[in-house]
Amino acid sequence: MDGAPPPPSPSGLSAYVAVSQLLGLTLLGTTGAWLGRYRGGVAWHSPLQFNAHPLCMVLAMVFLQGDALLVYRVFRHEAKRSTKALHALLHGLALVIALVGIIAVFESHRAKGIPDMYSLHSWCGMATFVLYLLQWFLGCGFFLFPGASFSLRGWYKPQHVFFGITLFILSITSCLLGITEMLLFNISDSYSHFVPEGILANTLGVLLVAFGLVVGYVLTREEWKRPPLAEELALSMDFKTLTEGESPGGGSQ
Repeated sequence: MDGAPPPPSPSGLSAYVAVSQLLGLTLLGTTGAWLGRYRGGVAWHSPLQFNAHPLCMVLAMVFLQGDALLVYRVFRHEAKRSTKALHALLHGLALVIALVGIIAVFESHRAKGIPDMYSLHSWCGMATFVLYLLQWFLGCGFFLFPGASFSLRGWYKPQHVFFGITLFILSITSCLLGITEMLLFNISDSYSHFVPEGILANTLGVLLVAFGLVVGYVLTREEWKRPPLAEELALSMDFKTLTEGESPGGGSQ
């Protein structure tokens, strides 16, 4: 009925989303505390430029990417196009910040004479970023801008969803590899003695895993998926008619 309030969110969804945001903010704070307390902070065009890399990658490829994935669970009753735009905007912002982090590490390596792209972390991280960029372009092309037919969108949607979750997992994995590599470079002699920096960095790794698990749980609960609104179903039928020459009833024109 027109003017009726939207139905409430499914039981438990709001609590899990709140926990995910608390974990996300905590892991960002922990990253900042680690870099500020033990690595000297962050500054561009200085010996501290490298530290912008872990900060940017955790913010972009984990926190913002995770929030972008949650958009369709949180905004359940808003217009679909607005939800799509927010989803794409958060992913796009994550890409920009991640690019800043990548530039930081390459410039830092060049200034210090350190070779690039030799470690497992760098291979996994760069592959994840390139695939993430491709995923964003394909998602915008298929879903945000007109052009793709209804059947083509229907075919690509499961691939988009699968690779979205896969890239989120790869992003967290790359961050864990990066934390370990950074610790072995900087405190390899004392890491095994449970020094405070090692404990804090390990805690960050645990928070990354916890954030990923909570976001993954929200995404895989079938009953928490965003239900299509009535006007969206009507628009989908109209779009199918326009792009495939079928009537709403399914007959050929």
